[in-house]
Amino acid sequence: MNIFVAGATGVIGIPLLKLLRDAGHAVTGTTRSSGKIAALEALGVCGVVADAFDPETLRRAVVAARPDVIVHQLTDLPDVSDPAQMAVVREKNARLRIEGTRNLMAAAEAAGVSRVVAQSIAFVYAAGLKPHREGDPLESGAAQRMTIAGVVALEDAVLRSPGIDGIVLRYGRLYGPGTWFDRPGGAGSLTTAAAAHAALLALTRGAPGLYNIAEDDGEFSIEKARRELGFDPGYRMP
Repeated sequence: MNIFVAGATGVIGIPLLKLLRDAGHAVTGTTRSSGKIAALEALGVCGVVADAFDPETLRRAVVAARPDVIVHQLTDLPDVSDPAQMAVVREKNARLRIEGTRNLMAAAEAAGVSRVVAQSIAFVYAAGLKPHREGDPLESGAAQRMTIAGVVALEDAVLRSPGIDGIVLRYGRLYGPGTWFDRPGGAGSLTTAAAAHAALLALTRGAPGLYNIAEDDGEFSIEKARRELGFDPGYRMP
């Protein structure tokens, strides 16, 4: 298939590109930096510079790629976690989830794309009985208001775009190469390899909707992802 990966140079994007290449897919991947194009090309990817906040440039890139499926892995996170900057980080990431997703879904509609697989997060459920399932309510407190607004906007845009089968992967807290954590940081963790593999599986598997993607430690129910996607939280890169 022809796959368009938005956010191709992120911590999930890079392992995903390798899995897509090894599976024989043709891939176009976006980056905001022209300096990263060579790294994408080295992975056999057609790299394009496209800012998710520039709707016209993004639309042209998607239309030109003519993808069968779009994978949304856009984030705006620093390489190193700085607690003093977390309020700014949350605001920037929420803006990307809101505006960037809206622009990407508009581009998908313009290109006639029928399936979009998008990255969301699982660690926003309201306190309640565990493991949390996809239908459980999300937090509503002031501390998470900005993050929840971004998550809700992203998920609504992906799941409610007419004519598009939207798959939203609610990832656990990532750990591994390039992330903020070398090892699991608590309940509901997930390796970048398992996250990328879930996105690969979702290209062709699963009905439209939400899927918890995390390690099976009792925090989040991954029964639906196991059943419909064939998700394996123990997956590691070859």
